Amino acid sequence: MAILLVDDHPLLRIGLAATLAQAMPEMRVLQADSGEAALAQVQAQVPGLVIMDFDLPGISGLETTKRLRQRLPQLRVLFLSEHTELGLVRQALAAGACGFLSKQVAPQVLLEAVQRTLAGHAYIEQALATALACQPRQHGDDRLQGLTQRETEIFLMLAKGTAVRTIAEQLCISSKTVSNHLTLLKSKLQVSCQAELVHLAIEAGLLRVAA
Repeated sequence: MAILLVDDHPLLRIGLAATLAQAMPEMRVLQADSGEAALAQVQAQVPGLVIMDFDLPGISGLETTKRLRQRLPQLRVLFLSEHTELGLVRQALAAGACGFLSKQVAPQVLLEAVQRTLAGHAYIEQALATALACQPRQHGDDRLQGLTQRETEIFLMLAKGTAVRTIAEQLCISSKTVSNHLTLLKSKLQVSCQAELVHLAIEAGLLRVAA
């Protein structure tokens, strides 16, 4: 059986691979640095578990998960991300993920999550599970909570400065559809231009600002 790590940070990915290989020597640890590479890797060999980052170059972890689950409904996906805004956690779970962890967890927590998800269970980091159950609106902007999976995907890509045509190509939809989503996003999020989308993403902690 194999585990596929999907993360665009090579040092983190290699470190995770070494941790998993040491703790679970019977597992083959595969790696991919983008959503596109993950889709190709799964086409070549179906893993028992995919450990997915949310923020990837090209198609995001959310979109990659949706495509993988459409192709292989039984495939298990565990998100490991620095983004822990509750709306995004819900989107990941709605896309078919069986678990969600922040990148701040201790190695033993990651190993426990991997073992439990491989055994067929769901696993959400305790702090996130508590927040989801008890304080669903504690973090982030309430406007983001009402976005659909597709709207969230396009919102993040637009906030990162991805061109409409590029978004259309990566999501396999028309440029007109992307433009329609942009118009709807402006209305839902109560913004007037794409620059305000960027500002909103930064305020919600969904977009890193270069130092």
